[in-house]
Amino acid sequence: MDERSRRLRLLVLRAMEQGGRGHPGPALSLIEILRVLYDDILRYRPDQPQWPERDRCILSKGHGCLALYALLADKGFFPVEALDTFCRFDSFLGGHPERGKIPGVEASTGSLGHGLSIGVGQALAARLQGRSHRVVVVMGDGEINEGSVWEAAMTAAKHRLDALTAVVDYNKMQSYGPTREVLDLEPLTDKWRAFGFTTREVDGHDVAALRTTLSTPPEPGRPTAIIAHTVKGKGIPEAEHNPEWHHKSRIPAALFSAMRQALETP
Repeated sequence: MDERSRRLRLLVLRAMEQGGRGHPGPALSLIEILRVLYDDILRYRPDQPQWPERDRCILSKGHGCLALYALLADKGFFPVEALDTFCRFDSFLGGHPERGKIPGVEASTGSLGHGLSIGVGQALAARLQGRSHRVVVVMGDGEINEGSVWEAAMTAAKHRLDALTAVVDYNKMQSYGPTREVLDLEPLTDKWRAFGFTTREVDGHDVAALRTTLSTPPEPGRPTAIIAHTVKGKGIPEAEHNPEWHHKSRIPAALFSAMRQALETP
């Protein structure tokens, strides 16, 4: 893990410590995916969050919002100090992302399985308006148990939405346990291909590979699905592959200190 990935994870830890709660597992598996999107792929203007020509990035797995908040703060959509208000009653940073309340958030999510449908609508709207922006929907593997995801996938293929990319954060763990035990998704890549998507697989923590995969042009007339293999809780040994870290509250100060030390050590 390089210095930038460690620093972004420390921002996640900072917000969670101040808020006294949060979803560390879903956020920590996402860091490199969002990092590459916001560093290298997406067009946006932090000082104009509603710039019409911006690319749209929807975090469908709203429980991973701590990672999105860390990236948006890092990029200047709002001050980094706002992370210290996470989950307080008077804060704009809640436990789920809220469009219209948080600069840079494109959709309110957390009721899972809705992000791809919103992305389909945004890609269709862009076509009707003659705009060229890209729509990226970052999804959790647990949430694609929802039938609405596959209804949206069929619609994307029917309308040949090649501006739409679905990125699945495939950490193979959800709140109740391993996805293979809760509701097995395999063969996941074949499923997306059968629904009319161009498919790609990548190590979701390999920054260079993500950059190459996400910057590869789409196949004309076909939406793209990227299966990003990740580790839930990546970077904090206690949290990795551990469903008990899907959501945490009342974490002892000594444990926060140990986690911070682990992330600060190259």
